[in-house]
Amino acid sequence: MDSETLQGKQVVLLVATRKGAWLYQADSGRNHWRVDGPHFLGHIINHLVLDPRDGRTLLAAASTGHLGPTIFRSHDLGKTWLEAARPPAFGPAVNGLPARSVAHTFWLAPGPDDERDMWYAGTSPQGLFRSEDGGANWAPFSVINDDPQYREWMGSVQDGTPDGPKLHSIIIDPRDARHIYFAMSGGGVHESLDGGDSFTPLVDGMEVVEGFDTTTITFHDPHCVRLCPSNPDRLYQQNHCGIYRLDRPSRRWQRIGRGMPAEVGDIGFPMVLHPRNDDTAWVFPMDGTDVWPRTSPGGKPAVYCTRDGGDTWHRHDSGMPREQAWWTVKRQAMCADTEPQIGLYFGTTSGELWASRDEGRQWQCIARHLPEIYAVEAASMG
Repeated sequence: MDSETLQGKQVVLLVATRKGAWLYQADSGRNHWRVDGPHFLGHIINHLVLDPRDGRTLLAAASTGHLGPTIFRSHDLGKTWLEAARPPAFGPAVNGLPARSVAHTFWLAPGPDDERDMWYAGTSPQGLFRSEDGGANWAPFSVINDDPQYREWMGSVQDGTPDGPKLHSIIIDPRDARHIYFAMSGGGVHESLDGGDSFTPLVDGMEVVEGFDTTTITFHDPHCVRLCPSNPDRLYQQNHCGIYRLDRPSRRWQRIGRGMPAEVGDIGFPMVLHPRNDDTAWVFPMDGTDVWPRTSPGGKPAVYCTRDGGDTWHRHDSGMPREQAWWTVKRQAMCADTEPQIGLYFGTTSGELWASRDEGRQWQCIARHLPEIYAVEAASMG
């Protein structure tokens, strides 16, 4: 790591792990990285996000031994932190439904550009929350947390991923702040056209595990949904049952992962989109066979890229281990920067941080021996 003070425009990687958070900073050449951390050593950090509206405010979704699930805020890039006065929490039981408590906040999303203090959060078990004061106070948002139909689709608190069901992939249409998407594992993809007053499922074309009914929203398990920065009418999705693309105004997802090699398959967690080309996307497949070992297929990790909207896929593994690498990448732990030559980054379940300066063709490990990595976000400063 380069310990010199960086000047000019910087790329910063926000790394959230099972035992704290780290910031890795480099100039736009991305040849040398300076590390800042750990922050919150020993605490679970599920997501760490830099506010793109001011370039200096950080929000961290944390689970701490003595405070439980909470949100921390920093207005000076992590030099000092403040805990939320009122973190996300479910209200009292209503509609005859069982009471719930937030196990952890899983996903953080800044609001629209013209509402500088607005943030959204998704929790485990599935809940949707909003803050209107920069993350200091959070309240349930929309009707879904206590709507009987949505609670049925969410399943029980024992359902979902090994560490609990989650609401994630909160997306605000950059053209219309009243147009909102979110996804639930399990419980499908959902859309609002009225600023969250109501949501409707958006699952047509999505497959479910063999033997289950596609008309039952509970069985739909989107792992990650992304909206194209260059074309907000196109979304991509990495699902428990494949890779998909949706071109609006259609409401039907197309499975575009069929072109992946049969021995690899199209199962995984993260989905990353090119910031300026809506035909280009990257995924990180995992072994989804039999007992779902959640490892790289065959112990041979690779990123796969499409440059034609999913018609064809190409393997990129130069610099990665060729064998006996049994890690994988979680849904929030892969991202892209916005440099002229796109940089890609991912963190592994074995605590390695990898970077590519050429859109995934060549890879370099820039950090080892971190705790299990839960999320990686890239941002620009300066």
